[in-house]
Amino acid sequence: MKKKSYLLVLLIPLIFIFLKNEDDAPMKPKFTSNPQLTTIKPNDDWKGNPLDDNGRFVNLYQPFESSFGDVLKWQTSKNPQKAEKKAETRFLTVEFDSTVFLGQEDYLIWLGHASYLMRIQGKVFLTDPLLIDNTFLKRESPLPFPLEKMPKLDYILLSHNHRDHCDENSIKYLTNANPSLKILTGLGLESVIKGWTNGHEIEEAGWYQQYSLLDSGLTITYVPSRHWSRRWLTDENKSLWGGFYIQNGDQSIFFMGDSGKGEHFEDIKNTLGTPDFCLMGVGAYKPEWFMHQAHISPKDAIDAFNTLEGKYFVPMHFGTFNLSDEPRMEPWDVLVSNKESIKGKLVEPVVGKNLLLN
Repeated sequence: MKKKSYLLVLLIPLIFIFLKNEDDAPMKPKFTSNPQLTTIKPNDDWKGNPLDDNGRFVNLYQPFESSFGDVLKWQTSKNPQKAEKKAETRFLTVEFDSTVFLGQEDYLIWLGHASYLMRIQGKVFLTDPLLIDNTFLKRESPLPFPLEKMPKLDYILLSHNHRDHCDENSIKYLTNANPSLKILTGLGLESVIKGWTNGHEIEEAGWYQQYSLLDSGLTITYVPSRHWSRRWLTDENKSLWGGFYIQNGDQSIFFMGDSGKGEHFEDIKNTLGTPDFCLMGVGAYKPEWFMHQAHISPKDAIDAFNTLEGKYFVPMHFGTFNLSDEPRMEPWDVLVSNKESIKGKLVEPVVGKNLLLN
């Protein structure tokens, strides 16, 4: 896929981010959360998710500072790795044992990009499903099994509203196939996805809020990331973005979502503890001068993992879709070449394999 095609999916809406009224008078910061949920405050001053003057969500530490000129600069500039990217012949390894669905053991299975299938305490979860190709996003690494072989789902976890994480056709398919599943997501997402469901329960959380719809011994907390949101022309940052911190007794899983680097990783560790499995985005990061605010680089992901003090570094968000300038497998190469700086175990990203067995 050419960059111009992906522009239609994610970057054209950026134009409208930059058409802001610079004369808006400053107002006192406002905050919001779901009043029905428990909040694990990261500090004594926490009042909820901060909002800007127009009532839209903002990042905790860094504003989104790109301009329309930056978008044009990227789209009209030459990719210095174009030839290298075209010559890339490697793909993600796919390995699947169908018997994993027959037992009762927990599993953590990467389906590519940011989609993870996991069974914990008998409940089946799926993160950010993009399982069906569309005009602009076509998989370069296949699903490990046919979509109709997907096990029955109890929960979908949606980190934010971008189309490579929150796919309409995938959600319609999954809700039709799973009439009793529940959807856990961030504030403002229900208005985006409600029409794609058949009246399924949707629970929205703010950062550091715990979901109440769980009917097992799990705890899932929605946590901050450094990103932004938009699907249409007028919904800039009207819905929240973030990640998930899943706690199952003594074991925990941190799902990063999309994020640039930032102080929020330290906050998450200090608030919820050190996670065992860290599902870290490492791709769609070039050109770094443009992407760094939304997608973390492999080296910065290592720093974030070390800050979290996790046990297992599980890379994601690369090798599945053509979204940026780097070659398909470069993020993995960078991780391997910097393996000694990872203060934990780097898990090989095999699509379809139960990563809990590593």
